[in-house]
Amino acid sequence: MTNAPDSSPRADLAIVGAGIIGLATAHRYLSDHPGCRVVVLESEERPAMHQTGRNSGVLHSGVYYRPGSAKASLAVAGRSSMVEFCRRRGIAHEVCGKVIVAVDRSEQERLAALAERAVANGVPAELIDRRRLAELEPYCDGVEALQIPSTGIVDYSAVCHALMAEITAAGGEVRTGTAVVRLAHVAGSVRISTTGGDLEAAWLVNCAGLRCDQVAELAGAAGGYRVVPFRGEYYELVPERSYLVNNLIYPVPDPSFPFLGVHLTRMVDGTIHAGPNAVLALAREGYSWTDISRAQLREHLTNRGLWRLARRYWRTGAGEVWRSLSKAAFTRALQRLVPDIEADDLVRSKAGVRAQAMDSAGDLEDDFAVTHAGHTTHVLNAPSPAATSSLEIAKMIVSRIDR
Repeated sequence: MTNAPDSSPRADLAIVGAGIIGLATAHRYLSDHPGCRVVVLESEERPAMHQTGRNSGVLHSGVYYRPGSAKASLAVAGRSSMVEFCRRRGIAHEVCGKVIVAVDRSEQERLAALAERAVANGVPAELIDRRRLAELEPYCDGVEALQIPSTGIVDYSAVCHALMAEITAAGGEVRTGTAVVRLAHVAGSVRISTTGGDLEAAWLVNCAGLRCDQVAELAGAAGGYRVVPFRGEYYELVPERSYLVNNLIYPVPDPSFPFLGVHLTRMVDGTIHAGPNAVLALAREGYSWTDISRAQLREHLTNRGLWRLARRYWRTGAGEVWRSLSKAAFTRALQRLVPDIEADDLVRSKAGVRAQAMDSAGDLEDDFAVTHAGHTTHVLNAPSPAATSSLEIAKMIVSRIDR
């Protein structure tokens, strides 16, 4: 998996982070600049260990995001690019569609607003009644739904394996177990000190995910952004109850909260995942309540923006924590969508951590965020739908480097 480093210390492009965005960027650069030397530096022992390898595997349509935002345009284009990439390489995926369900009349106005946003973003969508919803999802209960036929599912880990294979075939290197510890701007390039030795590159792209702000600080490019890690916890339906969900069932999102709410997703292997909730993680890689970092606790306690966020959303946040601690509460959230689900139908699945950027004003960044300093580019906010959008994000980054 790891290529031995070349004896030459110079690269045309160095990328920090071998998640899907880092690998897509390396792949795109080599496609546009054949023969150039590209080195991907990954601190973990294998690629895609965090956000990429622990997400819900959804090919997002782009329906939720503010019209004109990078998330909206890159998700729409990225879904099509990713489907084509998977089709050409035989990677497991399916464009199966999803429904966003209003469980009572109080949610219909928000659902109608979401339908308008779909039109603005160029996302095919149709408001359907209870009868049509029952045809699509017989066990789902709602008064109305928004059907999004372009949503799909995919194995993002398999996408990363394909990207790696093509990167190495084109002469690129992926160095795992190699953490960046220092960056220095020099004339026309950047000097990179790592745990595996030094490297000089004409350009560096930081796609370090949960650690992206820390890498950006080494280059003086954090721009006031700070990553706040939120853990998303999942359950899985036991196989004999998987018939309760055909494809993807989502709630109408709360517009005052920057997460989509607990939903039900069929994965490409046929399993049904339920979740995630959203609770503040106590470590960057804090996949359970027992994963605690003293450094992260200090960051949380001294983060005034986080305290303001807690005051604003304390009721919602308390509900998320309660769902984390109580399986019965988590089950009740799912029963709003599929009443027949019982606690005994659910078994724990692996959690993920979302690298959510907070800006200098203490607000959660709601769009993709990229900064630049010298010969470095830093992807500082790339949560969902970043995996869907990854090929288009890579295209954008390489275009900026070329300019």
